[in-house]
Amino acid sequence: MKNPQVSNEPNEITYYKLNNELNIPIDNKIPLEKDKEAVRAFFLEHVNPNTVFFYTFEEKIRYLIDHDYLDESFINKYDRDFIYQLMQDAYDRKFRFQSFMGAYKFYTQYAMKTDDGERYLERYEDRVVYNALYLADGDEDLARKLCDEILSQRFQPATPTFLNAGRKRRGEMVSCFLIQLTDDMNSIGRGINSALQLSKRGGGVGINLSNLREEGAPIKKIENAASGVVPVMKLFEDCFSYANQLGQRNGAGVVYLNVFHPDIVRFLSTKKENADEKIRVKTLSLGITVPDKFYELVAADDDMYLFSPYDVERIYGKPFSYVNITEEYDRLVHHPEVRKYRIRARELENEISKLQQESGYPYIVNIDTANEANPIDGTIVMSNLCSEILQIQEPSKINDEQLYDHLGTDISCNLGSTNMVNMVESDDFARSVETAVRGLTFVTDSTDIEAVPSIQNGNQMYHTIGLGAMGLHTLFAINHIYYGSDESLELTEAYFYALNYWSLKASHKIAVERGQRFANFENSAYADGSYFEPYIEEDFRYESDKVAQIMAKVPLPSKEDWQALRDDVMRDGLYHAYRLAVAPTGSISYVNETSASLQPIIRLIEERQEKKTGKTYYPAPQLSNDNIQYYESAYDLDMRKVIDVYAAAQQHVDQGMSMTLFMRSDIPSGLYPWKDPDDHKLTTRDLNILRNYAWNQGIKSIYYIRTFTDDGDEIGSNYCESCSI
Repeated sequence: MKNPQVSNEPNEITYYKLNNELNIPIDNKIPLEKDKEAVRAFFLEHVNPNTVFFYTFEEKIRYLIDHDYLDESFINKYDRDFIYQLMQDAYDRKFRFQSFMGAYKFYTQYAMKTDDGERYLERYEDRVVYNALYLADGDEDLARKLCDEILSQRFQPATPTFLNAGRKRRGEMVSCFLIQLTDDMNSIGRGINSALQLSKRGGGVGINLSNLREEGAPIKKIENAASGVVPVMKLFEDCFSYANQLGQRNGAGVVYLNVFHPDIVRFLSTKKENADEKIRVKTLSLGITVPDKFYELVAADDDMYLFSPYDVERIYGKPFSYVNITEEYDRLVHHPEVRKYRIRARELENEISKLQQESGYPYIVNIDTANEANPIDGTIVMSNLCSEILQIQEPSKINDEQLYDHLGTDISCNLGSTNMVNMVESDDFARSVETAVRGLTFVTDSTDIEAVPSIQNGNQMYHTIGLGAMGLHTLFAINHIYYGSDESLELTEAYFYALNYWSLKASHKIAVERGQRFANFENSAYADGSYFEPYIEEDFRYESDKVAQIMAKVPLPSKEDWQALRDDVMRDGLYHAYRLAVAPTGSISYVNETSASLQPIIRLIEERQEKKTGKTYYPAPQLSNDNIQYYESAYDLDMRKVIDVYAAAQQHVDQGMSMTLFMRSDIPSGLYPWKDPDDHKLTTRDLNILRNYAWNQGIKSIYYIRTFTDDGDEIGSNYCESCSI
């Protein structure tokens, strides 16, 4: 059939106007019905006239294959009649978008279009079916379950997966990657090549620079020869700008540095607004790994010593990142062969806070907290572009031919999210979790990035996934629970308590089916049973009847269930070294009609500045006059409440969570008890206190610090779309 090039869109477009009327109160109430009208108009005036029409599913599939839109190989794993019936079943569900923004985001960012970008080749149901078929890898029963979970919006694959699954011309389905450098030129050269290869394929790339010797360190006994980490940062920034998927997106990368690295002040200076152009990095994100010792030195108002990675590695026989600074600090201070530099700990703390106020950076990874909770044998040394991936890595050794004398392990992130609002209503919570785990497992099993062997090796050894959650604030609001209240903390913990158990059950089941467990399982806290000890000491009991009612359909395991699972896992193993991680949710949370990740909403009616269409408005998901008071803006909340909510989840999440803190440059009076009544300005002290509070609450990482300024701007509001759910 022909593919018409001329749009059939009517001359009169009303959906933008209707959507904009959301921002005009009627009788002091938000006219939410206008958004429903905008959705209907969007389909009648835009989607329907600009969708290529097919008489049958058979005709559609054949056309998409013949014109290189769909990959025939995954279609051929199924009987065609099964595919057509699955598509019919999906359409019979009569899925409807509940908001204009949800429909708009799907059709502008996810729906497959003709090569000229003018017409749509699929509806939401089609994209769901292609995801289900692709991720099920020929298993009809799993395909049905995946279709049900995604269409019911209980499970949502990450953006790269949802966008690319089934397409003939596609990028990788992996969300992001983590690599590290060691202190030699071969590693730097190989790292640059790896960054190019990974950025070309899609997703954000995280790079650990902590092992590199500092500026002025000796090279082959020549004093003051090393250039330090800043020039390497500039090289990577250029890599990401160059390898940007043919201009389809900005290259996305983050570099991490240990706070005890001698170049830490120079590292932070690269993001300052007044930084010299020779050192300034514009598009590269910054993160720092912070050992417990830093917090101790700040609390004591002591000097702190920064240690030469070159000397530390020479003495300890392993790269700087693998030395526990907290444990070894005093020895390093007094070791005569370790080059060291002294600064005031609180001065560095204030520099970190100043930069967070100015730019939202750096991300914070409490590296000792992450390692103490890590159930896998090995060391976590860094995180990813969104700060929720925390997995062990092993350094590689690379020779002068750029080949591996020893192949270490790096990380690829395979992400997805549960929609908490719909999951607590699932008729079979355990099945929903298992289906999500199996869908993500296909992503990790099918990912094979030969161009970066360390990534390939880590993926093949550990089969890691990152199943998370979104919609927490929506779940609170529709059940009349305030964000940060005792009930909200209990509900958060109960959900992740259940998610942890049933994801472990699924991983164990897959290990039994395949007769395979992740590498070095025998040295993990799962193998010796110690991971399960907190769960078998006592049962989880609800304090709130309301929370118990909300979670009534979710089966919470008893301590006997945990004990049985412990015995099963110790005997058979687990397939995945890591299972859970809470990523940020970008545009896909709009498609799912729910609030982003675990964070509070930003405003009741969110204003989005779209590139071509101007402003569009998005009411808080399921907002009504009945629940409006429970939708408090993140910028009006005490951030300790946000930290407490994330801490309630973190104790049951084996990796990390992308936790953003939301601040106002002019802080409302009485919000924080340490502020004087007449002191409204955001200060470095405020951020210092909140970071310390997060550390004390067991938070592993802090993503952006977003600041709402007096003139209505938001600082630190960028995010990696490809790395978010």
